[in-house]
Formats: sequence, C-alpha cells, structure tokens
Amino acid sequence: MIVCGCISFLIKDYSGDNRKLMAYVSAVVIAAGESSRMGRFKPLLQWDGLPMIEFQISSLFEAGVTEVVVVVGHNHESIVGNISSLGAKYVINEYYRDGKTTSIKAGISSISPDCEEILLLAVDQPRPPDIIANIISSHLQSNALITSPVYQDRGGHPIMVSSSLRPDLGLITESRQGIREIFQSHSDDIHRIKIDNPIICLDLNNF
Repeated sequence: MIVCGCISFLIKDYSGDNRKLMAYVSAVVIAAGESSRMGRFKPLLQWDGLPMIEFQISSLFEAGVTEVVVVVGHNHESIVGNISSLGAKYVINEYYRDGKTTSIKAGISSISPDCEEILLLAVDQPRPPDIIANIISSHLQSNALITSPVYQDRGGHPIMVSSSLRPDLGLITESRQGIREIFQSHSDDIHRIKIDNPIICLDLNNF
C-alpha cells in the first residue's frame, strides 16, 4: 500500500562549520489518529499557510530528509493526494485505533532498507526546517544511537534513532510505553541537544 518513490537530498548544514553531511535519513510522520481531542482533522488544519500535512512534509524535505513515510489511518482518503503530490510515501495502518505504537511500527516497516537514520514526528508537531536540520546535523555528528532535543530541561520532538534500532522499534507495544521503552533500554546512549526554541515542545494534541 506504499505509493510514490523517494527523493534524495543533501543534508543542509545549519551547524556553522560549513561541512556537508550526507546520510540516508528516513522520516516517519504519524498521521493516523482520529483527532478526537481537537474535534477537527489535524492533518488538514492550516499551518503557516499550508495544510499541516503539507507543511510537515515540505519542512522535512527542506531540512535534508531523504524520504518521508506518512502513516495514515482515519480519513486517509482525504490526505493521500497531498502526500503523494509532494513526493512522500504513505502506508495505511488499519490498526491505528490500537494505539500510536501500531503506527510507528507500520512506518518503520515501510522505510527503505537503505535507511541509516530514522526521524520520528507526529503530524500535530509542526517544526520549521532549520530546527529539524539542526537536530539531524547534531545527531549525525555525535554518532549517537538516539538524539532527543531539549528545551529548558523538557524533552521535545522530533527524535532521531539509528537504523540499528529498527528491530527494537518493531517490538514496541502500548503496554510497555512504546518509545519510552527504547529510551529506558538505551538511557546511556542518548544524545540530548539543547534547542533554544520552545517550538520543539509544541504538540497541538494538547490544545
């Protein structure tokens, strides 16, 4: 159920040292939920003049991500055209009602076998490309297993993980707290990058 090809991009350097870093970075965007808390379908809400899903995909590609895989579920017919038109892929998660971990696993199983690094983000966590590029650059330079952005001691998104953790990601469950289990298992391998922008903590699901 995956459509469209992937597009390769050079990772832009926002770190100030003029180095160009190249890696196959796959972004998984979770957009499968029912938006029940907000009462409106979040992928089509306007953000910076675009439907949220289009903003997210465009921002990720501009930041240097190699491929974007969007996990859809509820009301997917209304956004697959937006996704495909921007060169991203989509995968339909028929089990999205069973929790976010099912969508993460659907996305992880759909990324390219060439993937070296994985970026995880929800559709209701819009991030500008410079923030994303900074996190990618820091993750690659640190050679970390996991990179987590932090604003004033609060963890944010997107997070990045090495593709070597794909098997672990494929085993997460709701009962074991999903991604938190990965963080706990590899607590000594987390690279925390300080970002002086509260937007990394923005989650429209909390509004």
